[in-house]
Amino acid sequence: MSKETNSSALVHSTPRPSREGQGGESAFFNPEVETLSRAEIEALQLERLQQTVRHCMNNEFYRKKFAEMGITPDDIKSLADVRKLPFTTKQDLRDTYPFGMSCVPLRDCVRLHSSSGTTGNPTVILHTQKDLDEWANQVARNLWMVGLRPDDVFQNSSGYGMFTGGLGFQYGAERLGMLTVPAAAGNSLRQIKFIKDFGTTAIHAIPSYVTRLYEVMQQEGVDPRRDTKLKVLAIGAEPHSEEQRKRIEQMMGVKAYNSFGMSEMCGPGVGFECPEQNGLHFWEDYYIVEIVDPETLEPVPDGEIGELVLTTLCREAMPLLRYRTRDLTRVLGRTCPCGRNHIRLDRMRGRSDDMIVLRGVNIFPIQIEKILMQFPEVGTNYLITLVTEDNNDQMIVEVELNEATDDYGKLKGLEQELRHRLGDEILLKPIVRIVAKGTLPVSEGKAVRVVDKRKVFE
Repeated sequence: MSKETNSSALVHSTPRPSREGQGGESAFFNPEVETLSRAEIEALQLERLQQTVRHCMNNEFYRKKFAEMGITPDDIKSLADVRKLPFTTKQDLRDTYPFGMSCVPLRDCVRLHSSSGTTGNPTVILHTQKDLDEWANQVARNLWMVGLRPDDVFQNSSGYGMFTGGLGFQYGAERLGMLTVPAAAGNSLRQIKFIKDFGTTAIHAIPSYVTRLYEVMQQEGVDPRRDTKLKVLAIGAEPHSEEQRKRIEQMMGVKAYNSFGMSEMCGPGVGFECPEQNGLHFWEDYYIVEIVDPETLEPVPDGEIGELVLTTLCREAMPLLRYRTRDLTRVLGRTCPCGRNHIRLDRMRGRSDDMIVLRGVNIFPIQIEKILMQFPEVGTNYLITLVTEDNNDQMIVEVELNEATDDYGKLKGLEQELRHRLGDEILLKPIVRIVAKGTLPVSEGKAVRVVDKRKVFE
């Protein structure tokens, strides 16, 4: 499709609300779509899925996949037929690097984003102008949903460039009509100055950086409740537990809303919490959501944890069919007191490819964080190190204290209690070391939580 394509099934542009809002203080950025019934959502999805599948035939990768599987676009007659379609993986994107997954000529694309590619070819995602417009609409819809309006000031403390978090929130906040501060990541003193001087009311940042920002505020004598106008935090880009979120809210004195996104889908905006904070709304006018067993690839019942699989419904440049995200979650429901009937998913429990296998036990870092954050004596910075000692694999969990103390007996007792509680959660007892505040490394990007130093024996 060219830049001039105007298919109602593939593109549904959201009107930008005026500075007075849509009819006053509407709770919805786009009521027409956000309040669809389940039957209406599914009818729209089927129409868009059929058009997306036909559009994918412009791509050699999908043409070959369809031929190998003996299927054609005409075989997609119901939403259940999505299971007839091939899965797409990150490796497929790497194998077709750089532009082999495109469904439009390169001249019709206006931007690309890519991963770091530290373990091989990066994954490249192409966008047409309509793709970018729809992305901005998604993000604006999320921010409006949690109460932000054109008279708010939005500070984006996220990386720009190839990373999608910065530009995704930037264009979404501008689409909503807010004054937007592209502060980028790091430089906490400058961040705090901007928050105070510009009257910032909302911030987007990764959870570990919000914690760092609060620590610097404490050092500078800044009370976020007294000295700022903050009211909303958008947090995401790294897995975090409910306990971590509650701690962030208590520190900053504002509501923190979980955000989910990934560059393969567009970036941030794919899923977001509403004010009910009872799961992430995934926008089903843009995506088909599946939860499958990561081993068998068969669907799991609602409520059971599995791997999130997403099919794009409005993408021009690079539609993706049944993309295996590797993120683990579960379906919480398909209705919500907020009035939206788009599917609700639990927070991400980790990634199937980030799972730690230690002495035959499957462990996810988020399980350890959940236990640590239940102890007010410890801080939010922790590190899991896997080592081999005397030919046996061992886990060491280091966590910083919240405040300084020289009470050795108290520290040893706390270490023992943490060891027992972690043992109950992950089914083996790690070595626990409580260290002084500021001891563990801090990253401006996603926090490094696991270091694997185990020896591999031939």
